[in-house]
Amino acid sequence: MRTVSNTIGAGGVTPPATVKVWDPFVRIFHWSLVSLFILAYATGDEIERVHVAAGYAIAGLLAARVVWGFIGPQHARFLNFVRPPREVLAYLRDMAMLRAPRYIGHNPAGGAMIVALLVALVGTCVTGYMMTRDAYWGSKLVEHIHEFLANLTIGLVVAHVVGVLIASFEHRENLVASMITGRKKAAD
Repeated sequence: MRTVSNTIGAGGVTPPATVKVWDPFVRIFHWSLVSLFILAYATGDEIERVHVAAGYAIAGLLAARVVWGFIGPQHARFLNFVRPPREVLAYLRDMAMLRAPRYIGHNPAGGAMIVALLVALVGTCVTGYMMTRDAYWGSKLVEHIHEFLANLTIGLVVAHVVGVLIASFEHRENLVASMITGRKKAAD
């Protein structure tokens, strides 16, 4: 669906046409996950009740996002953005040479990052839950895996932000703003 605005902007320039890409659920999920992960990470060793509550909230968000990945609108569906490794590597190569094609939804690297983040976060939630059960209470192995996955998530987030900044620069569009408004400029 394409939306074209005939409104004349400042200086008599017609603003570029935009399309709706990110539905409200995806945007709320994204920013809620960011906030809850920061809260959980910051309170990990200090305020256990807040840490555990944030962890359960993250687990609930992840479950809802997985369901939404199958039943949500076009750009939220896994079938729309999960690509084979060959396509992801080709896209990363093109991105490094600043010639990657623009995607309205997630590009192949973004799709791979979503899968990696979901897997790391689910693993973090599962190991966090395990640490509350009698069978794993005090298990240093489970605790180390939990901490490793949380730190891996931080690394993935940094790579995600770098990728968003590179794609924003390369395609001259503010991808952070699109995750707030839900809109991106229409196809060139």
